[in-house]
Amino acid sequence: MLGRLISVNWLDASARLAAQTFLAALPLLIVLAAFAPRGVKDVLVDSVQALFGEDAPVDDIQETFTAQGVTKDTYGAVGIVVALISATALSRALQQVCERCWDLPKGGARLTAWRWLVWLLGWLAALLFQAPLRHGFGGGTWLGVLLSLSTAVLLWWWTQHLLLGARIGWMPLLPGAVLAGVGMVTFVYVSGLFMPVAMQRSLAQFGSLGYVFALLSWLITCSCVIVTGIALGQVTAVSGPFPRLLGTPVQKP
Repeated sequence: MLGRLISVNWLDASARLAAQTFLAALPLLIVLAAFAPRGVKDVLVDSVQALFGEDAPVDDIQETFTAQGVTKDTYGAVGIVVALISATALSRALQQVCERCWDLPKGGARLTAWRWLVWLLGWLAALLFQAPLRHGFGGGTWLGVLLSLSTAVLLWWWTQHLLLGARIGWMPLLPGAVLAGVGMVTFVYVSGLFMPVAMQRSLAQFGSLGYVFALLSWLITCSCVIVTGIALGQVTAVSGPFPRLLGTPVQKP
């Protein structure tokens, strides 16, 4: 399994995913927040805080998405379209991870271009509902954990199938979805124990720049969990009894 992680350039792929999330997806969230109604903006802030922990500095998170001067007039309709297209860089990076893990050639633009945008919209929807999911939509912590796990597994199952252009069937992708989904939910819950302290310490030492350092560290670790889950999911799908059970295609030497 370690050999598989090395073969897919695990650290390089994780760093690229984290960089694209920070450079492309985060600006998109800020632009969308400028256009969103107040209620949606509040849900977005709550969901981002839920990812970092309930004790994360909410004032800094809220300021990020309600920065002065970031308004509809700042960007306009064209600006939000440009931001959305630019953010597909994250989709493209994730597609390359999936293709590398499954030893598939790069998909053609006609096959995959629309999928980048669809995945991005699905990811944004999943992000928006993180806080309600964590609280089980009012049903309590255990329901929240169950809903978070189910949603995460479904998200990464759909992600692989979509970005691979359906070149791999649904069932062989299930182990990777389970590993990535469970890994992400576990990481988010665990990071909630130390991330608020890390953010406060970074802010105290480096000012607003410390917020960037803490966020990048969190994103890199998060990306490592995702790449590891997908890569080891592929190893599982082609090993032991799983090819027969899942209908995994025979890998060409």
